[in-house]
Amino acid sequence: MSKLKLVVALAGLAVASGAQGAVVGAGNSGAGWNGFMNVFNLPAPAGDGAFQFASGWGVADLNTSFNDGGETLTLSPNTIGDPNSYWYTPSGGPGAAGNKIMEANLYRQIDDGSLSGQTVNFQGTVISNTFTSAHVAKLFIRDFAPDFSSFNETIVPLTVGAFSINLNTDPGAGRHVQWGFQVKGVNVWATDTAPFGTAVISTAAVPAPGSLAVLGLGGLLAARRRRHA
Repeated sequence: MSKLKLVVALAGLAVASGAQGAVVGAGNSGAGWNGFMNVFNLPAPAGDGAFQFASGWGVADLNTSFNDGGETLTLSPNTIGDPNSYWYTPSGGPGAAGNKIMEANLYRQIDDGSLSGQTVNFQGTVISNTFTSAHVAKLFIRDFAPDFSSFNETIVPLTVGAFSINLNTDPGAGRHVQWGFQVKGVNVWATDTAPFGTAVISTAAVPAPGSLAVLGLGGLLAARRRRHA
C-alpha cells in the first residue's frame, strides 16, 4: 500500500471511530448544569445509614463554584443552612457536627437521543483534590431509562490528572444520559468547610472526535512531507 493510501485509510478509521462515539467534557457555568441530592442517616455507630430522601437541588446549593475566566470548577463539602437538630448536633451553627450524609450530584444531561446507543467518553482534567476522608469525590456517566426507574453507570474516584471514562449507552428511545461529578460525605456548617478540602476541575473545552481525526490526518501528512523533503 502506498504511503498516501495508508494516510487515507488511517484517517477513515479515525472518523469512523468518532462517528460511533461522543466525547463530552465539563463545560463552564453556562453549560446547562443540574443538581440532585440524596440524603442518608450517618452510618453506624452514630446512625443506621438509612436512606432519607432525594430531590432536585440548586446547583449553587451543591457548594459548586465556577470561575469561567479561569476555566475552573470547584467542588466543596456539602452544607445546609437549616439549624434544626435533624441536620446538626446539638443544632446548626459554627462548630456543630453534621447528622447526615449528603450525596451531591452535579451533572449535565442529554434527553434528545443523540447520545443513545453510543460509546460516551467523558474527558477532562482534575487540577487538585484535597478532600479529607470525610468526603469522597467521584466522576460519572449515567444512562437512565425513560422513567428514571433504572440506570447503567460508570463511576470512578476523582483523582488528580487527566481522566477519560467510557459508558456504552442503551440505544432505546427516550433515555437520559448524564455526566458529571459527585461529592458524598457528612454535612458541614457553611463557615466550617475549609478544613475538609475541595476539588478543582478544569472546564476547558474538549476537542470533538472529528477535530481529533483532522488533527491526526494533518500530523500524518506533515510527517509524509517531511520524509520527502
